[in-house]
Amino acid sequence: MTTASSPTPALRIRKAAVLGAGVMGAQIAAHLTNAGVETVLFDLPAKEGPKSGIALKAIANLAKLSPAPLADKALAAAIIPANYDEDLAHLKDVDLVIEAIAERMDWKLDLYRKIAPFVCATAVLASNTSGLSINGLAEALPEEMRHRFTGVHFFNPPRYMHLVELIPTRLTEQNVVDGLEAFLTTTVGKGVVIAKDTPNFIGNRIGVFSMLAAMHHTDQFKLGFDTVDALTGPALGRPKSATYRTADVVGLDTMAHVIKTMADTLPDDPWHQYFKVPAWLQGLIDKGALGQKTGGGFYKKVGKDIVVLDVGNMRIPPQEPGHPGPDTSKELNFRPSEQKPSDEVAAILALRDPSEKFAKLRASSDPQAQFLWATFRDLFHYTAYHLADIADTARDVDFAIRWGYGWKLGPFETWQAAGWQQVAGWINEDIASGKAMSSAPLPAWVTDGRSGVHGKAGSYSASANVDKPRSQHPVYARQLFPDPLIGEKFDQGSTVWENDGVRLWTLGDDGVGILSFKTKMNTVNDHVLDGIQHAIKLAEEQLKAVVIWQTGEPGSQSNFSAGADLKGALGLLKEGRIADFEKMVENFQATSMAIKFSLVPVVSAVRGMAFGGGCEFQMHSARTVAALESYIGLVEAGVGLLPAGGGLHELAVRAAKANPGDPFEELKKVFETVAMAKVSASAFEAKNLGLLRDNDVVVFNSFELLYIAKQVARALAESGYRPPLPGRNIPVAGDVGTATFKASLANLQAGYFASSHDIDIATRIADCLCGGVIERGSTVDEEWLLALERKHFVALAQTEKTQARIAHTMTTGKPLRN
Repeated sequence: MTTASSPTPALRIRKAAVLGAGVMGAQIAAHLTNAGVETVLFDLPAKEGPKSGIALKAIANLAKLSPAPLADKALAAAIIPANYDEDLAHLKDVDLVIEAIAERMDWKLDLYRKIAPFVCATAVLASNTSGLSINGLAEALPEEMRHRFTGVHFFNPPRYMHLVELIPTRLTEQNVVDGLEAFLTTTVGKGVVIAKDTPNFIGNRIGVFSMLAAMHHTDQFKLGFDTVDALTGPALGRPKSATYRTADVVGLDTMAHVIKTMADTLPDDPWHQYFKVPAWLQGLIDKGALGQKTGGGFYKKVGKDIVVLDVGNMRIPPQEPGHPGPDTSKELNFRPSEQKPSDEVAAILALRDPSEKFAKLRASSDPQAQFLWATFRDLFHYTAYHLADIADTARDVDFAIRWGYGWKLGPFETWQAAGWQQVAGWINEDIASGKAMSSAPLPAWVTDGRSGVHGKAGSYSASANVDKPRSQHPVYARQLFPDPLIGEKFDQGSTVWENDGVRLWTLGDDGVGILSFKTKMNTVNDHVLDGIQHAIKLAEEQLKAVVIWQTGEPGSQSNFSAGADLKGALGLLKEGRIADFEKMVENFQATSMAIKFSLVPVVSAVRGMAFGGGCEFQMHSARTVAALESYIGLVEAGVGLLPAGGGLHELAVRAAKANPGDPFEELKKVFETVAMAKVSASAFEAKNLGLLRDNDVVVFNSFELLYIAKQVARALAESGYRPPLPGRNIPVAGDVGTATFKASLANLQAGYFASSHDIDIATRIADCLCGGVIERGSTVDEEWLLALERKHFVALAQTEKTQARIAHTMTTGKPLRN
């Protein structure tokens, strides 16, 4: 095992190749490119047109996919298209080769033989297979390549799904495994689980079984597909796509293929009889209704409505002997989707105590409750039975399901939270009475008196019969707060000072303070504003630097900030307390200025949403360190306001610095961003929108965000950091600039793309950016720009239409066009 004191030699990957330009291969190539790895995308030679036409078409298609595989569409041009006839020489200077062709052992083996003479002696070769034997694939390689071959299984879509399963062969060198683990974790930003070489590995072995169990019990309890999805989605801490929508997204033909793979490769599995395609699923496939890619599967869209397949005419009693399957000559019947748990089950699912929740599900006679207990029971039973075969520890199983399927808690965590021995007893009772899907006994370790599989000593390894701590791989020293398992506690640091809005604390003795908000969604109210200003004063006296970083609930990562507390602001307006409202705006600006002119560097560590005031705080920081998946925007125009926490002022200052002779040229790049309340779809896009600076840092693994932000803050402090000097002679675009922007808005209003209130807001934004009604080229100071923001913000806030927009957004969470 690698230890922190004996670091593994780094696996330096400058260039990679992906073999196979299908949807998965192209998206892996896209994400490697996101991560700054030069990538060659190979496919078969095209029969017509350019020889690399298949790869070229796949690269072009990346821009059409949603969610977007590329963090910046311009990165598509960096992917090198290639074909196996002309371009194998590319492999000579490639450090990592990822094969991602179709799941056919014979095709993969043929390809390995073809590329072997061209792959350099130090390159790592990996297969992205989702279930084929890695050891079986390795046997086709020349002897000298086998020790550098492994399985690397990305989950779809590769940019967004955190899980990558790393599957070594019997011969894979440990330094290759360690090097890939570090590369995948830090550079590519993934959660790596080391899996054993068993069919479907960990994620799909357990995840697909969970779906099969849900499908089996859908039939058993005669439930609708939409009812099952209402029960198995967010109500259980799982994605909205739940069970049947997930199958539609994956593709019903793909789902059938995975089920067949399980049936073919796991003949001795005690649950083997269930590894078959349900009759109604086969009926859909026979009709060509393959899910989202064909416009319909279990669900389809009719006009603006979502309708769901009515299972009544598709359900075939499984015990009916000799039945040929569903009558595919019948038209499929769809009905409006209801998606609602029964009142009794909704009340049970709302219970906070997992032990009470499971007891009531098991005791209830409601078919929906019986369905939920049965699916959990069989999932727990299956997962415990196979733990020793498929994974080193229970931790690997829970992370594989959380990161690969988007569950808030893994199966073992859920069981442990519900009361391990109580649930184990119920499972045994159901096995004995024939209610469980299989009569296979629970392993002896399950009922040895334990309270679960996760504890202070680590997580249980059934194959070794010991608890194992987390990996000591040096890469995990970069995760100061790794994704916690149930009951897992990490050092919460030492509090320097706190109020009702913020906490200033330290972690270790590096002199870097961490500033975290206490409000819901980290919104900004008076307590937060006053707290930030006081914390910075304390930091100037006692600390070297400050990082603004938000702690999250266990199993989640907190957004940076959703912006100003609209409820408090609207209350002041409704009460007519305009002077107090203006003071609040002044205090917001004072906070941004405290961040900007702090004598110690303030670094913002951003992940998730950074909207409105949250965006403005990071704009005024000495540096921002942003996770790739950061959604940043000055969104005030959407609620009828404009940014007044210094955001427009800061954009004007930056434009003047970038182009003192003609700041208007720079302002053109950001005016539309603010006026249309654009939100970045990645940290890279935030740079393109002018909301992050070129020298701001982008981090791919958000669990490393705090570590890197602290390193950046320390480096700034150690380099003798001084804040910028206050701007006193800032050239502005003036009334000519505002008039030019206003002219560009006329077409929007004429085409009914913008209301008169939208135009008023945008004009006021232009006035703030351009410095007000003064001559072009005039110079102003920062306070002038801040006063402009306040004036327009307060004026807009008093309008009836803006107050209606704020109230509507607070009530519905959606913007109002008025």
